[in-house]
Amino acid sequence: MSMTRRQFLRQSGAAALAAGALGAPAIARARTKVKVGYLHTVAVDGQIWLGEHTGSFAKHGLDLELTRFDTGLALFQAMVGGSIDILSTGAVISNFPARGQGKVFLINDIEFATAQLWVRADQGVKDFADLKGKKIATTTGTTAHVFLDTALRTNGIDPKEVEIVNQRMPDAVTAFISGAVPAVALWVPFNIPVREKVPGAKKLVDASAYYPKAAIVDGWAARNDYYDKHKDVLANVIRGWESANDFLVTKPDEALPILQKSNYQEVALKDLKEMYAAEKAFTAKAWRKLYVDGTVVKWLQQVTDFFVRTGGIDNPVPASTYFDPSIYLKTVKA
Repeated sequence: MSMTRRQFLRQSGAAALAAGALGAPAIARARTKVKVGYLHTVAVDGQIWLGEHTGSFAKHGLDLELTRFDTGLALFQAMVGGSIDILSTGAVISNFPARGQGKVFLINDIEFATAQLWVRADQGVKDFADLKGKKIATTTGTTAHVFLDTALRTNGIDPKEVEIVNQRMPDAVTAFISGAVPAVALWVPFNIPVREKVPGAKKLVDASAYYPKAAIVDGWAARNDYYDKHKDVLANVIRGWESANDFLVTKPDEALPILQKSNYQEVALKDLKEMYAAEKAFTAKAWRKLYVDGTVVKWLQQVTDFFVRTGGIDNPVPASTYFDPSIYLKTVKA
């Protein structure tokens, strides 16, 4: 039977469409670009890099455009300014959202022992009592500062009885190593150069001493307008994160060497393992329970209370409002 050119083209086109539909998963399709800011510490970006390595974000249609920042303060300033859509950071997750700037939708882990207070005995500081009247370098408004405030108060020292020197963390650590200050409140991995370059340095305490009463959580936040318009994208971020997170939590001996080789070449594997051990991470399902029972809101609120007390936040938004667990609960099944 003869076939006209029009019939041939029509049937060929239909066949091509059918083949395309069947082969769609194997064909590169357009992905949603998301501008993401992050801090380079495994407690904050570990899941990000594992997700990139395993393709879990790409699997859910995402193309993460990643930008590294030195502090959570700079991260939020960039997001509020519109240069990034979402971010992953530390204790600052309880600061800007309490000012109405950003919506928290995902929690990474707990800064279990990542924040540490180091002192120099050669400058007359051996215990907490010796800190009165002394300079302590740190980066204010960060996880290290929140931890330092708790450590001082728990040990009977009013923060006003010490001189807190606000510096970028690399500069604060350099000041301690050079002897310009006798104490530094830092977060890992900045403990590594301190330990290596100041043999007599003493770790006075780390954040684990105050867990869970003073737990500090790391997490993800979205710009207000982005959160309002792109909850479907945030759900896919959570899906990509879930796979990477559970890989890290359940198979750290496999996941950490991947991170070290790909993204932490400057850190020895044993040190990276120490960094991971300093955080407390849970599976996605375990986090779900902490969302539901109000534990996460409690942890966020207690750090917000610190920022209200020290940062003068007027009419703060409560954690129960700036943290929205609904996207996570709909996405991660019990």
